[in-house]
Amino acid sequence: MKNYWLRRVAGSFLVLLVVLILNFLLFRLMPGDPVASILDPRFSPEAKAELQRLYGLDKPLSFQFLLYMKQMVTFEFGYSFLTGRPVWDELASRLPNTVALLGSALFLSALLGTWLGIQAALERGRWLEKMVLWSGAVSFSFPSFFVQLVLLMTFAYAIPVFPLRGSISVPPPTAFWARVSDYMWHLALPVSSLVLLSFGGWALYVRNLMVRVMGEDFILMGRARGLPQKRIVWNHAFRTLLPPLLTILLLSLPGVISGAVITETVFSLHGVGRFLLEAVTGQDYPAAGASFYLLAIMTVFCNLVADLLYGLVDPRVRFERRGR
Repeated sequence: MKNYWLRRVAGSFLVLLVVLILNFLLFRLMPGDPVASILDPRFSPEAKAELQRLYGLDKPLSFQFLLYMKQMVTFEFGYSFLTGRPVWDELASRLPNTVALLGSALFLSALLGTWLGIQAALERGRWLEKMVLWSGAVSFSFPSFFVQLVLLMTFAYAIPVFPLRGSISVPPPTAFWARVSDYMWHLALPVSSLVLLSFGGWALYVRNLMVRVMGEDFILMGRARGLPQKRIVWNHAFRTLLPPLLTILLLSLPGVISGAVITETVFSLHGVGRFLLEAVTGQDYPAAGASFYLLAIMTVFCNLVADLLYGLVDPRVRFERRGR
C-alpha cells in the first residue's frame, strides 16, 4: 500500500514537471513579441530594452527557465505584462467569481443529473427515460458558446430579465444583502446555461450505470428477501454507483475550470477563465504560465483524491492495493 502511494505521488510530480517544461517552451515559441502588447508606439528602443530587462526577457533561455521554475515552485508568479499588477493578486481577485460560477453549476448539474438518471433507470420505457436520453443527446449536439449566446440574446437583450454583462452592477449596491442579491442575479443566467448544457450528460451516465447495477445478483437477492424498493435503490444500488460518480465528479473539476474561458467571455464575467484567455492572446507569459500551472496542480490533486476516495468507498480496491 505504501509503495503504491509512493509511485502515485512520484508520477504526479513527474506530470507537473512535464507541464512546467511545456508551458515554458510553448509560450516562448509563439510568434510575436510579448513586450509589444504593453509598449506604447512612442516609446524609444531604449525603453523597450528596459522593459525586456525588467521582465528578464533579455537573458538567455536557460536563465529564463531557471527563473521560471523558481517562480512556479515558490508561487511568486511575478507581474502581469498586460495589467502591471502581481499575477497572484489578479488570480486572487478573480478566483471567487470562478468558484461561485463553476461550483454552483457543477453541484446543480450533478444533483439534478444523478436524480434524473436514477429515476430513468427505474422507469425504463417510459417518458422520463426518453426525456433523459434525448436531453443527453441534445446537450452534446450544440456548442456551449452558441447556447449561451442564444440565452444571452433572449433573456438579457430581447427580454431583459437578467443583466447583459458583468459580475455585479455598476455602481454596486451598498447594503450587504442587496449586494449578495445583485451578485446572484448576475450569476443566474451563466449558471443556468452551464446546468442546461451538462445535466443531460450526467443523467445519461448515471442511468446507464444504474441499469447495469439493477441487474446484478445482489439486487435480485434483495428483492427475493422482500426488501423495500427504496432501500434496494438507495442503500444498495446507489452505494455501488458512488465510486465511479466520485471519480467523474473530481476529474471533471479541471475540465469545468478550463470551460470557464468560454462562459466568462460570453457573459463578460470577471473570472480566472477570461483572464487566462486574455493572457494567452496577449502573450502574457507570467499570467498564462501561472494559470496553466495552477490548473495542472488541480488536475493532479483531483486525480490523487479520486484514487483515495475510490479506495475508501470500495473495499475491493483497498484490498487489491494491499495485496500488491
